[in-house]
Amino acid sequence: MIKNYVDIDAKLDKVNDECGVFGVYRNDDDLDSVQLTNDALFGLQHRGQESAGITVNADGEFLTVKELGMVSEVFNEKSLSRLKNGKIAVGHVRYTSSESLDRASNQPLVLRYKEGSIAIASNGSITNFPEIRKELERGGAIFQSNSNAELMGYVIATERCSTDNLEDAVLNSMEKLKGAYSTVICAPSRLIGFRDMYGFRPLCIGKIKNSYVISSESCVIESIGGEFIRDVEPGEMIVIDETGFHSYKSKTTADKTSFCIFEYVYVARPDSVVNGVSVHQARFKAGELLYKEFPIEADMVCGIPDSGLVAAEGYAKASGIPYGTGFVKNKYIGRTVGTGKDKMARLLKTRLTALKSNVNGKRVVIIDDSIMRGDTSRHIIKLMRNAGAKEVHMLISSPPFVCPCYFGIDIHDKESLIANKMSVDEIRETIGADSLGYLSLESVRKIAEGADIDLCDGCFSGNYNAEIPREIFVDKYAKKINKK
Repeated sequence: MIKNYVDIDAKLDKVNDECGVFGVYRNDDDLDSVQLTNDALFGLQHRGQESAGITVNADGEFLTVKELGMVSEVFNEKSLSRLKNGKIAVGHVRYTSSESLDRASNQPLVLRYKEGSIAIASNGSITNFPEIRKELERGGAIFQSNSNAELMGYVIATERCSTDNLEDAVLNSMEKLKGAYSTVICAPSRLIGFRDMYGFRPLCIGKIKNSYVISSESCVIESIGGEFIRDVEPGEMIVIDETGFHSYKSKTTADKTSFCIFEYVYVARPDSVVNGVSVHQARFKAGELLYKEFPIEADMVCGIPDSGLVAAEGYAKASGIPYGTGFVKNKYIGRTVGTGKDKMARLLKTRLTALKSNVNGKRVVIIDDSIMRGDTSRHIIKLMRNAGAKEVHMLISSPPFVCPCYFGIDIHDKESLIANKMSVDEIRETIGADSLGYLSLESVRKIAEGADIDLCDGCFSGNYNAEIPREIFVDKYAKKINKK
């Protein structure tokens, strides 16, 4: 029986990315591909806390361990002993927007077809998923899950039947798969990584001694002792074998690339460099820009752990107001079993505590990355007032969320977003702040200046660089909305 887990950030009032991926091609006898992948998944845990998996290609034998849970829960000495130190390994951590987890969608997904076996781990969202799935089902395909990885595997297997090699099959599949995806594939003799033509989600290449890795974020490469080489380009496929890595480009190119700007605001780790831009510096700049737009007289600036901290430092530096710790986060309640409003309320109460000795009697500026429904913000401000804060001002290091995301971020529908129901002043009154300010759309576009890719801000502006089939919204979310 699959347990119904609740993630504190995912289910309360935070935005979540879909997944994190990692792959290694081992050319060094003294490296352990299983341990490297396990360590890498710890570094990608922020991108998904609901399942984890590793697949190893050990002399043509594909061995997999995957299960619901955090990396530390899924992998232990016993489970890792079922994996061999193979030439190639891929790993995956998953976040799902579904309220009940689907074990069949855990990745990596291993597919066996007449040309051999492949293991797929993917991050993102295929926007023409319904039409491709219907076409494959008409041809006799039977799906075991609703995962993008399974759909991609079917498409690649179909293309492989009419091409000479797996590389051409992947490139041909990239022509058909629309939307956002950063994917790694463990093949019989090589590691493959590819990124959609828009470049919505991050993917990069690194090197450890004579071995190569592909990762969702650069911070992971450094944490396992590797050297960052470069990002995988939009529409690029990287093939790694014993001779090194080789680059191929998809025939179809986008008129405009479209990296998710919210990766810089919240999703990516601050010690990552994505598309040539330091995530830490982007968040610090967001704080500086917030001060230009909202210069508040206060005694202290603090951030909401963890994504609001760097922006708060930027605001403090620009304003000259002392930066301090306003909240302490309980790091050990990431997941718990259960559902219901009472449990949600209990989780909310135990997630953060205000540091009374720092805020009592002070005018405090609190900085967070976003507001979705407003529940968390209201609770945070209440905590601060109960701790004795004289004034509580809340600033948000991104514009208001007004539109859904169709490309891998869990922002489902306009009805769930408070900014579509209320004005800024009404939101301020609802959450109980003395003042409330959002970073403007113009300013948020400046935080990643120098990036070697165009940015998508569709969740803030409603303007998307990629096509959005209407059936995605209808098929995935209509039932949920109709229940409300």
